[in-house]
Amino acid sequence: MASRKLLFGLTAARRVRSRAPVLLSASLLPEASTSASHAAAAAAATKLSGGSPWALRLFSSRAFSSTRPTQQAGGDAPAPSAVDQKLIMPEDKFHKLADDTIHDLLEKLEEYGDSQQMDGFDIDYGNQVLTLRLGDLGTYVVNKQTPNRQIWLSSPVSGPARFDWDAASSSWVYRRTGVNLMRLLEEEIGELCGTPVDLS
Repeated sequence: MASRKLLFGLTAARRVRSRAPVLLSASLLPEASTSASHAAAAAAATKLSGGSPWALRLFSSRAFSSTRPTQQAGGDAPAPSAVDQKLIMPEDKFHKLADDTIHDLLEKLEEYGDSQQMDGFDIDYGNQVLTLRLGDLGTYVVNKQTPNRQIWLSSPVSGPARFDWDAASSSWVYRRTGVNLMRLLEEEIGELCGTPVDLS
């Protein structure tokens, strides 16, 4: 009984060893770039395997391409995807829209602050950044992000948000929630200060 088990184990080991070169040979076959070379590679696999259907199944499972993959420059890093320039707002148009919005916001908030006489109310504009301080209630920051063609808002109430220009409504809209920049500021500042503010 023990000798039969030993004989069976040796036979199985021989089978594994005899298949190993077939695996190695089939895996080293070059990828075919045409149907003719595919046929030639299949013939080579048949010859290497001695007609073994197991090796042919392994060979046929390999993926073949009719075109070779393009070699990427600069190592393995993927090439940057092309940007559709038609979808990007021209920079001069973006600056005009964003500057008009921020300057209009600055004027209206200054008027609102003068009427409030609130301690800690301070508005400042410099380096294309609008900062509204509401004392202990928090600080708002509004600035342009030219590469993204967006206006970014940091709010003590709702947190950060990025607004894109919406041509249909002629306003800056936060795409994630659909909220309008001016309406959001009107609601939050009016609630914090206790007096409605009109920014539109």
